[in-house]
Amino acid sequence: MSPWGWFLLQTLCLLPTGAAPRRGAPASANCELKPQQSELNSFLWTIKRDPPSYFFGTIHVPYTRVWDFIPDNSKEAFQQSSIVYFELDLTDPYTISALTSCQMLPHGENLQDVLPRDIYCRLKRHLEYVKLMMPSWMTPDQRGKGLYADYLFNAIAGNWERKRPVWVMLMVNSLTEVDIKSRGVPVLDLYLAQEAERLRKQTGAVEKVEEQCHPLNGLNFSQVIFALNQTLLQQESLRAGSLQIPYTTEDLIKHYNCGDLSSVIFSHDSSQVPNFINATLPPQERVTAQEIDSYFRQELIYKRNERMGKRVKALLEEFPDKGFFFAFGAGHFMGNNTVLDVLRREGYEVEHAPAGRPINKAGGFGMTTATVCEGKIKASK
Repeated sequence: MSPWGWFLLQTLCLLPTGAAPRRGAPASANCELKPQQSELNSFLWTIKRDPPSYFFGTIHVPYTRVWDFIPDNSKEAFQQSSIVYFELDLTDPYTISALTSCQMLPHGENLQDVLPRDIYCRLKRHLEYVKLMMPSWMTPDQRGKGLYADYLFNAIAGNWERKRPVWVMLMVNSLTEVDIKSRGVPVLDLYLAQEAERLRKQTGAVEKVEEQCHPLNGLNFSQVIFALNQTLLQQESLRAGSLQIPYTTEDLIKHYNCGDLSSVIFSHDSSQVPNFINATLPPQERVTAQEIDSYFRQELIYKRNERMGKRVKALLEEFPDKGFFFAFGAGHFMGNNTVLDVLRREGYEVEHAPAGRPINKAGGFGMTTATVCEGKIKASK
């Protein structure tokens, strides 16, 4: 679970008991060549051993938008595995309480005390706009499940004046019409965690909240102010209709459902930190944006991949007779210095598992090695 995804997780508690989301028939994935499922790429990799273990790439969107497009062999790998590990323990109340604590300003400070006055006033105006618009953004289905606009706004933005500016920046990015319409349905990661519990599988996490949270709090103040200002500028331009964002949640879903392993869009979903590098920025601001991007890439991707890969290795060695299913953000299986790279470096044979290739319980997948992608994982306790 990535930082931005945590704002989704915090509102999943809003789904009333017994109001499980209904799965409607999804629209076509609209892939370029409209291939059969067997020809689609997948976000599944196998760790070759007996019994086999698996890596599976997720995205932070309502599971109902992608579940019917996930290849059967990925679902079968999940069913067969006796232990399921996530980045964070999504069903542990401590995960939410630790996250809440990590987001708060120290020493009882308020945002008004630490932000430049003009940015604070713009932030306040934008949140007032969001609160005003939220009733019209919500869907009839959400209202039918017992979600109310004021309740939803307070669940996401409540106590915002006590939060650290970097977390307010992420919160503002999650308070869009598209994101609001998706609230109340578990994101794919949480749905898998709930299914694992329902099936009485053993579950765990390879990361702790603090390990994801502290790097965000490590940005220096001037970088945080720059990031918050850029975020507000983007949201203000979107409201004015003068800006179109480079990619949308719909783009992300399409790439995922079409099995597009080459798309860089997943790195944004997995780190959930916006890319502030913009050709229109003045030179000095562009340098700041590049410094922020480099910092987060190092802290939220590369360092975590190394740490988490070693924890996966330790789990595999501690339980050689168990089949694991490791579900992490898809973007962490792509690019350089991935978790898969860490496992390979430690001597494990890791292969991509195309859709349509059957799996067997003992021998893993009989297929050639495909392109490697990058993964993130959670800390063993």
